[in-house]
Amino acid sequence: MPGIWSCQRPAGKKRSYDFKTHQSEGQLAPVIRVTPEDGYYVHTYFDVTPFSPSGRYLAVSKLPFQDHIPVLGDVAEVCVIDLEEQTIETVFSTKTWGFQTGTNVQWGGSDQFIYTNDLIDGKAVMIQLDLSNGTTKAYSRSMYNVSRDGKYGIGFPLELLNVTQQGYGMPSRELENPLSLSKEATEDEGVWRTDLDTGESILLYSVADVASRVPESMPRQDGTFYFWHSKYNPQGTRILQVLRCIFPGFDGTNGRNPMVFTLNSDGSDVQFTGRDPVWDYPLGGHPNWHPDGIHLIRNMKPDGNTTRVCQFKYDGTDFKVLSETFNSSGHPSIEPEGRYVITDQREYHEDGSATTDLLLLDVHTDRIERICTVPTVNSEEFKGPVKALRVDGHPCWSRDYKKVSLQGLYQGARQLYIVDMEQWHKTL
Repeated sequence: MPGIWSCQRPAGKKRSYDFKTHQSEGQLAPVIRVTPEDGYYVHTYFDVTPFSPSGRYLAVSKLPFQDHIPVLGDVAEVCVIDLEEQTIETVFSTKTWGFQTGTNVQWGGSDQFIYTNDLIDGKAVMIQLDLSNGTTKAYSRSMYNVSRDGKYGIGFPLELLNVTQQGYGMPSRELENPLSLSKEATEDEGVWRTDLDTGESILLYSVADVASRVPESMPRQDGTFYFWHSKYNPQGTRILQVLRCIFPGFDGTNGRNPMVFTLNSDGSDVQFTGRDPVWDYPLGGHPNWHPDGIHLIRNMKPDGNTTRVCQFKYDGTDFKVLSETFNSSGHPSIEPEGRYVITDQREYHEDGSATTDLLLLDVHTDRIERICTVPTVNSEEFKGPVKALRVDGHPCWSRDYKKVSLQGLYQGARQLYIVDMEQWHKTL
C-alpha cells in the first residue's frame, strides 16, 4: 500500500435541525442538546476535543446501533455539526470504530481537516478528510492521536487494542479471539508516527523500548506487553503512553497492570511516572495532559484508599493532590490557569435509572459544584466485553475553554450536550 492514497469523496448533504435546550434540577449553566434524534451519537474521548480550532464545528460519530458489540464490517458515520447554522453532514463512513471512542475522529491545526481511520485491503489505516474540497487521503498506518498542529498522527495498531479492552479501537475479526502479540515485549511493533504531509510512517518507539523501563521485573515470565492510550501534549513536544501487561487467564477486565510513561516526541527520554504498584490493580486512572504540556492530571489514590485528582510532572516529580476532599471517579481535565477541573460522575437511582453529573472543582477553594445532570445508562449490569456498551460522560473542553461537550442519553439514545462555561472562564 502506498504512503498516501487519495480520492474525491461524493458531496455530502447538510441537514438542518433545531438544537434543544436541556434543563436539570439545580443546573448552574446553559445546556443544549446538539445532536439530532435520528440515531446514536458520541464524541471521541474526554481528552480529544470534538470542537474545531475555531469553535464553530463539532466532529462526532454516529453509531449504527448501541445494544450489542460490533463485528468487523459494521459501519459508523463521521459527521460534522455546524454550531452556528445548526446543520449536520455525514462526511465519511468507516468500519473502524468502538463505543468508547466512536470513530476516533479528531481535528488537526485548522477547521479544514479532520482525521479518522478506516479498513482498506483488510488493514486499518488513517484517513484525512479535507472539508474544503472533499479530498480524502489514506495513509499506510492507523492513528490513535493527531498532534494539535496537524503535522503528525501516532498510534499502536487498532487491531491490537481489543486484547486488553474492548471499545476503543475497531471491531475484532473474532470477538473472543482478537489479534494479539506473541512476544513478551516485542521490538517489531509499537507506536507508529505518520507525517501527514509526506505520508511517511516510522516505528517511533517499540513496545520493548518502553517495557524495558518498567522498574520491576514481571512476577511471571508468561506476560505480554501492549500499548494503550497514546497522546501528544498540546505543544507536540512529549507523548503520554499507557503500557499494559496481561497474563494467561486474563478475563478482559482486571489484571491489565497499566503503567503511565511519557516520552519526547521523537521517542527518546522514556520516563516512568511512577507511584502505582507496578504489578497490581492500579491505584488510579484516566491520565491526561495539563495544558502546560509539562504536567499530567490523573485520578490516583495517594493514601491507597481514596481516589483524588492529582497533578505531577511528566517524570513523576512535583506531585500534588488538587483536592483533599473530593473523591474522584470520572474523567478529569484542567484549564490552562490550573484553577478549574471538570470531571463526570455517574449516579444510580432507586428506580434503576442512572445519570451523569458534570462536576466543576475549584482548586483554589477546594469546592465542588454540580453544573448539570444528563441521563445515562445503568452499566452496573455490564460484564466483560459487554461493559464496552456503557455511556460515560467523557466531558471535554473546547479549545478556548469556554464550552464543554458531554455525552449522555435522550429518550434512551446516545446524544451529545454542550455546556456553556463562560461564567467561570471570566473569573480566570
